[in-house]
Amino acid sequence: MSERGFGTATNIMTLELILAELEGAGRRFPRDPALYYVSIFGKPEKSGTWAWRVEGHHLAVNFTVVAGQVASTPSFFGSNPAEVRKGPRKGVRVLAQEEDAARELLRSLNDQQRKQAIYDATAPKDILTEAKKKVTPLETEGIPGANLNKEQRALLVKLVQTYVQRIRPEVAEVDLAKIKDAGVEKIFFAWAGGAEPGQPHYYRVQGPTFLMEYDNTQNDANHIHAVWRDFNGDFGEDLLQKHYRENPH
Repeated sequence: MSERGFGTATNIMTLELILAELEGAGRRFPRDPALYYVSIFGKPEKSGTWAWRVEGHHLAVNFTVVAGQVASTPSFFGSNPAEVRKGPRKGVRVLAQEEDAARELLRSLNDQQRKQAIYDATAPKDILTEAKKKVTPLETEGIPGANLNKEQRALLVKLVQTYVQRIRPEVAEVDLAKIKDAGVEKIFFAWAGGAEPGQPHYYRVQGPTFLMEYDNTQNDANHIHAVWRDFNGDFGEDLLQKHYRENPH
């Protein structure tokens, strides 16, 4: 992971202590920053085929390595609370960039563009893909990059980078190149729910090869789920298919 991605992930873990205070004792599943687990699949080696993940409440990062190439999705980050509203850590917003970058793009839209981007006045209760093992493109909603000006397209790319740059630069560059090669003009930005901070809201960024979903509706709109999925590359599916085609097994 990148320095920012690692810092964000570990901060997500520390929020378990705050949740434990907010929710009290007696839960079936305790809130504990130590309840995050590392799983390794296969034998770690530079040129081999293997994978690892870190997973727990509000965090699931997956990396698959095939012949030195790395697949970085699915990638799920959550934050509850989205903003710490009292106590010694008051004001902390672990996923601030995921929210603020989308709001910056939304504010840049003119009235006609906003009508196209905001497809529903009510946000869904959670991300639509939930925890599905494999995702397919969602219904096309929102405004495409083709209908944005140069500055707005830059904000759209900035929002995409917020998710991709959770991982190390040399790996992130490959993912960003794949996304851009498919065409920034074909990336759709869709918003649902209220446009003002504190109101329940949802957005998604969907291109030909990928999907990023964000939802903040639960716990009085103070509970974020944010996921990055690859339609053909989750769990290294595309790398593995290529590997099997080119190498006898």
